Amino acid sequence: MVETTEGETAGVPGPTAGAGQTAAERGRWAPGDHILWRYRDNADPRRFHICRPMTVVQDTEELLAVWMAPGTPCIKPVLADGTPVHREPLATRYTKPRRTLRDQWFGSGVLKLARPEDPWSVWLFWESGWHFKNWYVNLEEPRRRWSGGIDSLDHFLDICVYPDRRWEWRDEDEFAQARRDGLMTDAQVSEVRAAGRAAVAQIAAWGGPFADSWEDWRPDPAWEVPALPEDWERLPDHLLP
Repeated sequence: MVETTEGETAGVPGPTAGAGQTAAERGRWAPGDHILWRYRDNADPRRFHICRPMTVVQDTEELLAVWMAPGTPCIKPVLADGTPVHREPLATRYTKPRRTLRDQWFGSGVLKLARPEDPWSVWLFWESGWHFKNWYVNLEEPRRRWSGGIDSLDHFLDICVYPDRRWEWRDEDEFAQARRDGLMTDAQVSEVRAAGRAAVAQIAAWGGPFADSWEDWRPDPAWEVPALPEDWERLPDHLLP
């Protein structure tokens, strides 16, 4: 999982599509809508420990695309004393008490792409000046849609994919530590490994979304940075299909 310390788009309808209806009534979000992208706490799935307000780029039966702008207010986990999680030695990273902290997403924005049943999402990163850097395959539980956004559970293991089509596993050490600390069962580890192999097969085939030119996409400059609602950790009130 990547740490936070890091108007109208071409071919996409304007943000007024579906005006006068809620997301639940439409069943799909319109470009420009604001939703929450949340992850449950691996140690206590009843709680959320990551929350990122996002702007919808596209929402179809095949793909949800959302944009996290630079400076987006968000929620991230830290240790109880405020130490960033990634600074804690791996041996105690998942066993020390934690709390959540309001922060901001720094650096370039992130475009997230998710197909409904895939146990992963694909994130696009750029460097300054919109120089494309890489895709990031975040292995995770298939997302549950509700009226305010989507919820998932991170599976620790990730894949980095570069413009020359090279790829490499990321965070294998964290994946192994999470297993040792009991945050994943042996069955779950096997499922995540299988999901990773399926993702690698898609990378090797170089189909969507890698071949879909999303790296050339740009956000509508009129879009405002979404706010982080006070009730960001509320339970889903209405699940969407």
